[in-house]
Amino acid sequence: MVIDRERVKQAFQEYTGRYDIHDEKIRLKVEHTYRVADISEQIAEKLGLSEEDIALAWLIGMLHDIGRFEQLRRFHTFVDSQSIDHAHFGVELLFQDGLLACFVDNSGENEELIKKAIYWHSAFRIDPQLNDREMLFAKVIRDADKIDILKVATDFPLEEIYNVATEQIHAHLITEEVIQQFRQKQAIFRDTKKVPIDNLAGHIALVFELEFPQSYEIVKEQGHLDQLLAFQSPNEGLMLQFQEMRQIMQEHLQAMAEKNRQTV
Repeated sequence: MVIDRERVKQAFQEYTGRYDIHDEKIRLKVEHTYRVADISEQIAEKLGLSEEDIALAWLIGMLHDIGRFEQLRRFHTFVDSQSIDHAHFGVELLFQDGLLACFVDNSGENEELIKKAIYWHSAFRIDPQLNDREMLFAKVIRDADKIDILKVATDFPLEEIYNVATEQIHAHLITEEVIQQFRQKQAIFRDTKKVPIDNLAGHIALVFELEFPQSYEIVKEQGHLDQLLAFQSPNEGLMLQFQEMRQIMQEHLQAMAEKNRQTV
């Protein structure tokens, strides 16, 4: 499969041009897509993949959120639980409706891989039945997506991201069940998030799920994790929780760095 990057970009621009590009939510997803594609490429390069596979990782990044735009038009939300699973919907658009043909010709042997990487990119866990190559690319796109979510969470006020008043963010402690999951160094289950500040803890906890040491390198280079952990609040109890979270994350990052040194 030959990947013509200019064609892919042009097809993406034409597809997203059907939607209101002046809508802030649409613009954010367009920008997010380009960044995730770039991060996917960085991870693939750091993993030492072939030029063809680096291009494939980039392509998957360009396609991973293609379902978001029609999701917003139909349901006026990006919240999957209130609409549709955007990853599964993206697969439907690309493969059942034939949208993939606008981006590449003869996806052939990579078609199933692309499909599974996109299908599983936002799931809590990847299907363990994927073969090694499918699993690799699914992990690359998941890491890239998580890394850019950290940026989005630092670039925009929490009030805008969560659609709540400032007072609501600071009014509550992080839910105990959320803190317990953070202590276990795992991603936070969506259904356990009860108050606005739980969402910020959930964003930070995404780092626990990163698959590759190379992804941690990118997180460190970008600095967005440190910004999120530096959250300030007049709520003293909340500040104590963030102090604990910073300590837990520091221990995790040190453990990952040591693990990386041992495998080099």
